[in-house]
Amino acid sequence: MTSPARSLAGRALLVGALFLTGSLGGCGVLPPLPEPVPSDIVPSAPPDLSPAAGGGALSPDGFDAVERMAVRIRNVGCEELSTGSGFAVDDHTLITNKHVVADSKELEVSTYDGHDITVGATATAGLADLAVVRTTDPLPSFPELAKTDPKPGDPVTVVGYPAGGELTVTEGKVMSTTRDPLNANLGEVLLTDAPVEPGSSGSAALDDKGRVIGVVYAKTADDNSLLVPLSTLQDMLADDTAFTPAKGC
Repeated sequence: MTSPARSLAGRALLVGALFLTGSLGGCGVLPPLPEPVPSDIVPSAPPDLSPAAGGGALSPDGFDAVERMAVRIRNVGCEELSTGSGFAVDDHTLITNKHVVADSKELEVSTYDGHDITVGATATAGLADLAVVRTTDPLPSFPELAKTDPKPGDPVTVVGYPAGGELTVTEGKVMSTTRDPLNANLGEVLLTDAPVEPGSSGSAALDDKGRVIGVVYAKTADDNSLLVPLSTLQDMLADDTAFTPAKGC
């Protein structure tokens, strides 16, 4: 039997992680992309956020591209402050958890070096603990998606911001698939032993080639981590009814 699972959004006014229950229903579409940036304006991102010359994985400052795509999310909520993680999937789109952006008055997003990213619209899923955040500012890097979900025994690396602190990279392996203990209708999710903590919610889980294989959304009572599989994320992004505009205060 799967141990009780806890969501991992770091809450400033609560101690430890919270049990996450319920889901949002309804139909909708992903939030629209922002207006195109005028061609005569150059984004103000620091030069060291650009990929290394020759298309290598390392940037000039030594950060791997898969680390540079991770963002810290600070949710200035209706009643409390919380923190979480997210990752880019294209120049203007972030993936995170629904509970990371819930009950938000304002979302503050920043990169590993403290560069602030202006947020546009946000939408949340009804089926899984997923959210899509559109950004006005361009994102510095985004990873490749894996071709298939991982199998038990495959390595997994989690890149995120536990406790809203510094960027961390933890490693483990996929242990098994299991029924989602938090969202009864979702079906199978991935169980791994990669360490995660409050604030890790929304982190990208990567394979040994740096490709996304899932999204961290909770941990179990025995400190294993739970991932929404890549295939579920892709199916939901392709479904016009999967996401609805996020409700704030």
